[in-house]
Amino acid sequence: MYIFENPVLQRELLGNLRTHRAFILLGLYQLLLASVVLVAWPSEQRLDLTSNPPSAAKLVNLFFLGQYVIASLMAPSFAAGTITGEKERHTYEMLLASPLRPGAIVLGKMIASLTHLGMLILASLPIIVLCLPLGGVSVYEVLAAYLGLIVSVVLFGAIGVFCSSYFSRTSSSLVVSYLIILPLVILAILFWHSLEGQGELRLKLALLVIPAFALSAVILMCAAAAGRMLYPPDVGSEGNEVVDLKREAEEAVGLVIQPDQFPDRLFAPPKKSELMADGANPVYDKEIHSEIFSQGTLMLRLVIQISMLLAIPLMGVFLFYLDEKIAWFTMYVIVFNMLVGPVFLAGSMTSERERQTLDLLLTTTLTPWQIIWGKFVVGFRISAVLTSFLLWPLLLGGILNYSYWSNVGTLIGMFAIVAVVCLVNAVVALTCSLFQRKTSMALMCTYIVLLVLYVGPPTVVSLLAILDFPNESIARAEWFGVTSPFSAAFALPLNSELVEGSEDPANVGNLNVVFGYFVFSLCLVTGNVFAMIARLRSRNGLSE
Repeated sequence: MYIFENPVLQRELLGNLRTHRAFILLGLYQLLLASVVLVAWPSEQRLDLTSNPPSAAKLVNLFFLGQYVIASLMAPSFAAGTITGEKERHTYEMLLASPLRPGAIVLGKMIASLTHLGMLILASLPIIVLCLPLGGVSVYEVLAAYLGLIVSVVLFGAIGVFCSSYFSRTSSSLVVSYLIILPLVILAILFWHSLEGQGELRLKLALLVIPAFALSAVILMCAAAAGRMLYPPDVGSEGNEVVDLKREAEEAVGLVIQPDQFPDRLFAPPKKSELMADGANPVYDKEIHSEIFSQGTLMLRLVIQISMLLAIPLMGVFLFYLDEKIAWFTMYVIVFNMLVGPVFLAGSMTSERERQTLDLLLTTTLTPWQIIWGKFVVGFRISAVLTSFLLWPLLLGGILNYSYWSNVGTLIGMFAIVAVVCLVNAVVALTCSLFQRKTSMALMCTYIVLLVLYVGPPTVVSLLAILDFPNESIARAEWFGVTSPFSAAFALPLNSELVEGSEDPANVGNLNVVFGYFVFSLCLVTGNVFAMIARLRSRNGLSE
């Protein structure tokens, strides 16, 4: 019953692989990888295949790096909703009451969620086979890379299933999964590049050591998820877990959130104990006092502890040791808000639709603007406060490291970029929540939009630079960076005091890209606000 006669596995496979989305995703995945190979294909008229041309090796490395990043982003999106989806559909109690063993349920869910992604990876084999005759890499290295890719996908899927068993919402499970997977992805990329000149050692580690540790972690996480289903916590009506905040605080490991103390009350205010004031916005009052605590504080505690654990070593490296690379720490803060910020707003309107209370909200005397800002302020407040915790190291680095004293303008610019990122991410998430029907789809839509705007332009510029394109082409591509805070952060100038023994500035910068980013963000926010107001006023399809 674990694999061949597992009804959970069979049902999930039929439901996932028969959808139009499965075929569309397969086609887009193949087109994306084929485009990378086409752009990176060696441009030399003659290649000396006996000397392992560097252009061919560069092509294969780019192919696997792109596929690894794409797979690491997609694996949690498939696996993080395996168990939380049952809770959101109110079928979790029925699943627990079935004669299936918890291990069979977890295994079936994980295999079904990763089968589609495994098909995508295997479908890329014909593309990489075209690159092998160019030389530069052996067949064994390709097989090791594919093994490492499959092992990573299984590990990331297990992390998603593990997180899914501890949360009641897919959005919470997804963001915690991404926060855990992010450092693993970074370490894997650094490992692969650091051992580039030691092919035999890298091959042995990829084939023997890494799969053993990954398999052990997968077994432990699947066993923990199965154990949680075997002895589930208190379950109330429709499969919703009963969360006792007092008991949760007593059993919490590490950080404990106390809503009656500062600064916890900024992002987790205490429960409402008095009547609503006259003239107050009822949407804001309801959201700020009930939505945050409806699922407990586990997600908030994990987000804060994981983010601070990663921030401490990054602070020491990029703010004191390699202080000329301060933009990399700002990039970490931006990535954190990209992952965490949309969670608190992507379900603002879709949750009303899922609870079937959207009709009631639309028939009130509240104006569209009151509904929008009541929903927006709550989610923006939480994401901004959580992000500000990571800005303290940046402020301390600017004060304690005297090299930054002559770069005050750049530091202010980085704080401004992070503030704009918080605003843009929140507005985009709220807009996607208004135009989507499910919270999970709204969150994924938000991530896709932000990835295209933020990651797309610097990725294109880096790809052109790696492939030795003309400087004119690279300069034109840099102008697309006005949509990306990453490009804006790296475009801030830094003087020569950050580079010891050098008279050249640490970063020449490009202030036009920085100002262009602020202008583009203002236009984006304004356009989204008008789109949301028009959507609420028309009410076309909102109540369906």
